[in-house]
Amino acid sequence: MRVLVTGATSLLGRHTVARLLDAGHDVVVLQRTPCGFDRVVEHLGSVTDAGVVDAAMAGVDGVIHLAAKVDPVGDWADFEAINVDGTAAVHAAARAAGVSRFVYVSSPSVAHDGSSISGEGAAPADPERAHGHYSVSKAMAERAVLAASDPTMPVVAVRPHLVIGPGDTQLIGRIVDRARNGRMPLIGSGLALVDTTWVDNAATSLLAALDALPGVGGRAFVVSNGEPRTVHELIARITAAAGVDWSPRTVPARAAIAGAAAAEAVWERSRRDGEPPMTAFGAEQLSTAHWFDQRETRSALDWAPEVSLANGWVRLAASFGEG
Repeated sequence: MRVLVTGATSLLGRHTVARLLDAGHDVVVLQRTPCGFDRVVEHLGSVTDAGVVDAAMAGVDGVIHLAAKVDPVGDWADFEAINVDGTAAVHAAARAAGVSRFVYVSSPSVAHDGSSISGEGAAPADPERAHGHYSVSKAMAERAVLAASDPTMPVVAVRPHLVIGPGDTQLIGRIVDRARNGRMPLIGSGLALVDTTWVDNAATSLLAALDALPGVGGRAFVVSNGEPRTVHELIARITAAAGVDWSPRTVPARAAIAGAAAAEAVWERSRRDGEPPMTAFGAEQLSTAHWFDQRETRSALDWAPEVSLANGWVRLAASFGEG
């Protein structure tokens, strides 16, 4: 199969491309900067550039759409342009090119209103209830592409939850950096159970979803390792793997969320570079339970994780040792 992967320079994108190549697929990639793979057809540019998207789509059988703006803060217009309009452009180009299957890489946050999630499945994406520009924009895009799924081009949404692994800058990088600088508090009790997804497992789930089409068209699935751990344990494991001493102060959850929201507002008004010490979304994620029932995902996609968390922590420690 000839498969287009957008956002191939991301952590999950790189692993997905590698898995596709290993499986014998012809791979086309589209992203802003070179991805570093030799055996791919590469197109450089943005998903908002119709000409680049159309060129990348030529002769493609399947699409795995990963490209997204994932920053914790930023202008809504940027999130809308890339995550909503860009997804619509990729989807439209795929349909026009005769693509036969489309995997949209989404996020569990599209259905998360800030309350605890314990053992649930994939609730419908809800932009009205999702928190933060990223989650709202991803919810809008997911709802649109799933609504457009049909026998001609079936679409499935896969929502990997907290993808981690060596080279992760989104969660692991932030935790290590903040712990190293004494800015990684424990929000609330630290006992909330949270699912994570080792990056290898997230990548294989995307290939499984591609293979499961058209049978799973129009549906959304949350993907995780299925090994929920407390927030305290996750942070302790990550910092230990990095060789960083973490002796946290405890901050009440409500105070942390309110303080983070205030910091975000200051950042947006002053248009500061970088990101605030904590976002309201991040504080919510670190203080509420969010773990998911994986039985339907594994059955429908005929998929199971390859890398356990225990093995993952060993790999993570080794990666820091190599660095």
